[in-house]
Amino acid sequence: MFESAQTVVPPKLRPGDTVRVVAPARSRSMIMEHDNTRWIDERFAAMGLTLTFGEHVDEDDQFRSTSIEHRVADLHAAFADPGVAGIITVIGGFNSNELLPHLDFDLIAANPKVFCGYSDITALQNAILARTGLVTYSGPHWSSWGMRDHFEPTGDWFRAAVTNDAPIAVEPAPAWTDDMWFADQDARTPVPNEGWWPLRPGQASGRIVGGNLGTLSLLQGTAYMPSLDGALLFLEDAFESDAAHVARQLTSLLQLPDADGVKGLVIGRFQAASAVTREALDEIVARQPALRGKPVLAGVDFGHTSPLLTFPVGGEAELVVGEDGTRLTITRH
Repeated sequence: MFESAQTVVPPKLRPGDTVRVVAPARSRSMIMEHDNTRWIDERFAAMGLTLTFGEHVDEDDQFRSTSIEHRVADLHAAFADPGVAGIITVIGGFNSNELLPHLDFDLIAANPKVFCGYSDITALQNAILARTGLVTYSGPHWSSWGMRDHFEPTGDWFRAAVTNDAPIAVEPAPAWTDDMWFADQDARTPVPNEGWWPLRPGQASGRIVGGNLGTLSLLQGTAYMPSLDGALLFLEDAFESDAAHVARQLTSLLQLPDADGVKGLVIGRFQAASAVTREALDEIVARQPALRGKPVLAGVDFGHTSPLLTFPVGGEAELVVGEDGTRLTITRH
């Protein structure tokens, strides 16, 4: 297992910067079947950021994606272009890991810049961490910014993570949504947030590793898996993953040779269709020897519901779960 010895935090985004949109998984053409770009354009303009697009973002094949060669070319072009300060993904998908053997990690390391996305993009983020030490950001895709209503605090959390250095004291959002908002912006009902689920008490700080559980698990046994020694895991999964699937994926991850070095676990919110309950998570955690005596917090605002926290993969966080209160602070991003 290769592991970069140095953590590199990219320069923050500033008004006047250019952000390149790339499609390392699914194509923009799929997103444009429901055109919500008005709100995307307005929000990035309000931040003083200019969007440009990779040459191949609209190519569309039988997998709603495009060739490995073209997806790699767009990523390399974005990192190599000195006029690009940040990179954001169109959307996730299922095939970002196809790119890993073809990436020029020396090029990426030599051009550190903000790189943001989530879900299937987890494969790229954790591979970049393992091979270069560069901090990337699990947060909204380009397409996420097209949500007309109930978008915040997603945007606030993104700005906090990628535009300044101050620690981020994470708080539960007042409400959340779990719907196909992109297809119908009018038929939406926010759900009041009952708050976080403190599953195990304790206090820990560590380097953030994680994102989507199923995607991270694909890296096991490869040269692209970051070390879990000293890691504070942030994990979520999509609606396809029920409790049994989550249990075996987490078990597999925590059976890696360095998993005893995990400092704690932060679990994102599950979609309603997954039917993953607090009681199920409590039992899943109880069966993990690597988590004994370590803090575990669930129901945090990241995953495939909205709003969506932006957190730094490779950055640092502190977690306190106890009778006197629960706190989650991102300390280095």
